[in-house]
Amino acid sequence: MTEPARAASEASLARSIGTVALAASIVNLTIGGGIFRLPADMAATLGPTAPLAYLLCAVVMSLIMLCMAEAGSRVELTGGPYAYIEVAFGPFVGFLSGFLLWMLLTFAMAAVATVLAANLGALVPVLASRTASAAVLIAVYVVFATINILGVERGARVNTVLTVAKILPLLLLMVGGLFAIDGANLVVTDPPEMATLARSSILLIFAFAGVEAALVPGGEVKDPARSVPRAIFLAMAAITLLYAGLQFVAQGVMGPELATSKAAPLAEAAGVAIGAWARQLLLVGAVVSMLGHAGAMILAVPRTLFAFARDGFLPAALARTHPVHRSPVAAILVQSAAVLALAISSTFERLAILANLSTLVLYALCCLATWQLRRRDVRTGGVPFRVPLPGVVIVLACLVIGWMLTSVTLAEWTAFAIALVAGTVIFVFRRRRQGPGSSTSI
Repeated sequence: MTEPARAASEASLARSIGTVALAASIVNLTIGGGIFRLPADMAATLGPTAPLAYLLCAVVMSLIMLCMAEAGSRVELTGGPYAYIEVAFGPFVGFLSGFLLWMLLTFAMAAVATVLAANLGALVPVLASRTASAAVLIAVYVVFATINILGVERGARVNTVLTVAKILPLLLLMVGGLFAIDGANLVVTDPPEMATLARSSILLIFAFAGVEAALVPGGEVKDPARSVPRAIFLAMAAITLLYAGLQFVAQGVMGPELATSKAAPLAEAAGVAIGAWARQLLLVGAVVSMLGHAGAMILAVPRTLFAFARDGFLPAALARTHPVHRSPVAAILVQSAAVLALAISSTFERLAILANLSTLVLYALCCLATWQLRRRDVRTGGVPFRVPLPGVVIVLACLVIGWMLTSVTLAEWTAFAIALVAGTVIFVFRRRRQGPGSSTSI
């Protein structure tokens, strides 16, 4: 797509997402269902030293987020990391990164939807059957799709409310549980080796993932040069404090039993610390958390389809916006249908392994894109945020990601390569149909 056509397409979107709404979306996408069982896994590996893993992970993640903050402040287009990488390295690399981003986010949406249906079935047994679960998921996505079609500001407002609703039960446990902590449960008698602590922290990076999805609606963010960095730092600080605090309290309340509470460790800790009503509240909170995740995803991910269509890689109909509410209605409907099909059939599990690898590669490309965008002094949204000591931060971020990729198996790399080949075929086919003179670069 030419620059004037791209600008006209982006101009059809309403810039309605502010700093608080964007930060709430990041929190919503990051705090999904994982935190409601993650403390048990960390306790089994690290015991009382588990909160340190969250802090170490936050330090590593901050290197990556600094790069994303600058890239997001320099490129105000819809598409998030896809747009950053495309502007930095051209349409081919940009499209492949966007293709992988959309794929991993779609499967993440389907995975959370499936867990959401299971938790609703546990709370309300009549909804536990396969047919009832499918009906519930359809109803949930019809509601969220309708909200977002009626305008991005409504979707952002709903996400902010759901973020508050999901965090309140967690804060109740974190504060109320402080009074039930047994100090003996926090005594470190057998500290783990540094290699074990580092490996656990690396695994936690995926619990912090979510920024890449929340930044997709870049074309609908108000004053992105200021809003994007502020929202990232605000959200990541809140998430780190919440995660580490919950692990600390749950470990202090449950002790060694936390490692065996795989089903609902936070709910069990709340029951011990506060009472049975608190346990039930945490179970409800898990459902609300996953509803919030679904709401935030249906706000963010369809904009990737919009960006593809805007750039000529998908049918132009997906780039059309609602005549009144100016939302990408076709992209929202197609995304919702795709997620429902995957969630109801559960076939997405075969490709779940690809999501982790794709995330790391996207993070690495975003870090490299930040260097390229700075070198070219790209600034489409005002005076950009600048990473301090970029040579150190960007190189360290890439080294950490490279180290994590050394653990990827041959089977995972093979699946990743197949996905890249599929994306390449789509790119070449669309470019040929567009003609030799077409261009999607800025």
